[in-house]
Amino acid sequence: MKLYAEKPWRFTRQIIADLAALVWSAVWIWAAITLYQLVEKLAVPGRKLESAGVNLAADMAEAQARAGRIPLVGDEVGAPFGSAANAANSIAEAGRDQQDAIANLATVLAWLTAGIPVLMALALWLPLRLSWIRAASVAAKVRRYPGGGELLALRALATAPLRRLASLDSGVVAGWRTGDPEAVEQLAALELRRLGLRGSPRR
Repeated sequence: MKLYAEKPWRFTRQIIADLAALVWSAVWIWAAITLYQLVEKLAVPGRKLESAGVNLAADMAEAQARAGRIPLVGDEVGAPFGSAANAANSIAEAGRDQQDAIANLATVLAWLTAGIPVLMALALWLPLRLSWIRAASVAAKVRRYPGGGELLALRALATAPLRRLASLDSGVVAGWRTGDPEAVEQLAALELRRLGLRGSPRR
């Protein structure tokens, strides 16, 4: 499999494009992590509320237990403490709910912050990259085959821009029709150059 071009100019462009895609993705992932951490700080009041509720509920439960040990009137004296403990548990639960909501919000915002730009970059960069890898890998394989030059020459005639074909000798196309080896080699080299590959195909 051919991952990078052999010609310096094409190789440099590919390296720059790959690095740009990686840096772009890394920057947005870093931004997403930073945003997640910032939004997560909003959960601090919720954690304090939960802690206060849990501690208060424990204190009220202990007070209810002590009051319950008072002879004759223990249950009646302890009942308000039990109600207060239930209210404190509700406060703690509200703190937990707030933390969960903020954690969910932080997660969604982080995924959107990183996901949209990274997916856009992949949608633009990956198809072009994969298309070149497929074409270059096949061309590099074909150029080693006996008669591979004819296939590459035919490909050049079918896909090369007219301005590139016009830059060749005027008799190249006619020479290709007659099977002239030099004409075939020029056309094959044109196709290889288009893909950033070196070398002449085998005759």
